[in-house]
Amino acid sequence: MSELFAPYAHAIAAMAGMALLVLVLSPVTGWMKSKLGLAPGAAPEADYSNPAYRWNRAHGNAAENAASFALVTLAAILAGANPVWVNWLASLYLLSRLVLLVVHVGGIGRADMGPRSFLYVFGWLLCIILGLMAIIAVV
Repeated sequence: MSELFAPYAHAIAAMAGMALLVLVLSPVTGWMKSKLGLAPGAAPEADYSNPAYRWNRAHGNAAENAASFALVTLAAILAGANPVWVNWLASLYLLSRLVLLVVHVGGIGRADMGPRSFLYVFGWLLCIILGLMAIIAVV
């Protein structure tokens, strides 16, 4: 690893981990939907009691948020923001997404304003902080 990026090893690993999470969820979700006889690209009926719907939403949510996470984390790294904080925040983000996945596919809590919502907002806040750290580092 380049000496320039070595201090950010955990953040880089968290970005790779998030990408792998999305990549693993894709075929699992496709398999779940194919068991229901759905055509490629079709979504299961919006019903949180349906595991295929929960897996589909978990994949969609992870895919929708992976880019924002990667962008703010990469921006913080390139801006030279404090590596300790960047590593902690990025690692916490990945951990929160893994817990969110368990909550989402397990159908834990209510469909709205339950643990899933709070975990999502926690990850969102981590991304906001990473983005602000990048901006502050270059200003």
